[in-house]
Amino acid sequence: MTVTTDPTSGAGVSVPDSRLAREATQLVRDTTDELIYHHSRRVFFFGALQGRNRDLGFDPELLYIAAMFHDLGLGERFRSSGRRFEVDGADEARRFLRERGVPDEGVRRVWTAIALHTTPGIPEFMEPEVALVTAGVEYDVLGIGYGDIPAARRAEIVALHPRPDFKRRILGAFTDGVRQKPQTTFGNVKADVLRHYVPGFEGEDFVRTILDSPWAE
Repeated sequence: MTVTTDPTSGAGVSVPDSRLAREATQLVRDTTDELIYHHSRRVFFFGALQGRNRDLGFDPELLYIAAMFHDLGLGERFRSSGRRFEVDGADEARRFLRERGVPDEGVRRVWTAIALHTTPGIPEFMEPEVALVTAGVEYDVLGIGYGDIPAARRAEIVALHPRPDFKRRILGAFTDGVRQKPQTTFGNVKADVLRHYVPGFEGEDFVRTILDSPWAE
């Protein structure tokens, strides 16, 4: 294992100074590339800032763990799992937390935050950690709420965790992460990724699924 030194604060937000957070950081460093690592850290910082903007009380350690694990399921070892990459990442986080004795309620929040981070319209009504992982992802990937965070703070976070050619590269990571299990994109945003980047992809159609079901009427 290569020990790394990572920025501990930026834009008025501090990474939790705990063994759990340090071990999560090292695990993500060891098992993903720079793209996913920096994106995951930005998700924590942006999610925490949006939490302040929304006056939400949240557990920084749980938010950090969920942010760091949220895209772990895109990795090569999960590409033949047959399950949604969000669930693969959530299950890895659950295993990590249980091995370290984290209470079940905290484990549940982290699992849910990761599992739902690509399902818009639901997380915002759930526990703060669940809502804020999605908020951080939406900010970093989609630019939702871009003006909510002052430009100087945004720039400070990007200086700590750069995003060179991020749009193209993250779409490539999404494509590589799900192209071998296209059935897992039914009803979620990753189907759009495959439509754009995988020639010949034809996703399941919800209306046809209903009309072609075995029911007579």
